[in-house]
Amino acid sequence: MRCKALFINLVATFVTIFTIAPNALAAENVTTLLQTAQALKGTPYSFGGSTTSGFDCSGFTSHVFSESGVELPRTSDSQFQVGEKVYKNDLKEGDLVFFNTDGSGISHVGIFMGDGTFIHSATDKGVIVTDFNDPYYWAERYVGAKRILDEETEQQEVAMSAVTLTEEETE
Repeated sequence: MRCKALFINLVATFVTIFTIAPNALAAENVTTLLQTAQALKGTPYSFGGSTTSGFDCSGFTSHVFSESGVELPRTSDSQFQVGEKVYKNDLKEGDLVFFNTDGSGISHVGIFMGDGTFIHSATDKGVIVTDFNDPYYWAERYVGAKRILDEETEQQEVAMSAVTLTEEETE
């Protein structure tokens, strides 16, 4: 009985701690992600590039997320297949935004920065910050967005690992 009470107290403590902390962690991840992306402004465009000597669009997003500990698929189309769908009105900083720039489906990706901007590697300018709502180009080519850094998912994962850890300790 004492073991069961201890177990319940430990679970309650872990769940309380880990459902508050991941929000800060997630916010910190987004801040780090955006700082990493901003630090790469001016890096030249390189077809197929995925290093700081030159990026294509998906090489840039892959690199930035990798620096924050999140591995993404290599191509923009493959990146569109992961994460949680986000409606345009619900975009948050750090969301991936996708475009059809050549008429063949997903062909470009960037990272939403907030305030109507996104950062990406553009063919003619390299890594730049662009107005997301540019009516002459980007707005009409927007396809969708995906959330990769999800606070709620992180909360659930951390809370579940706390419960699993506690169960193992009481056996």
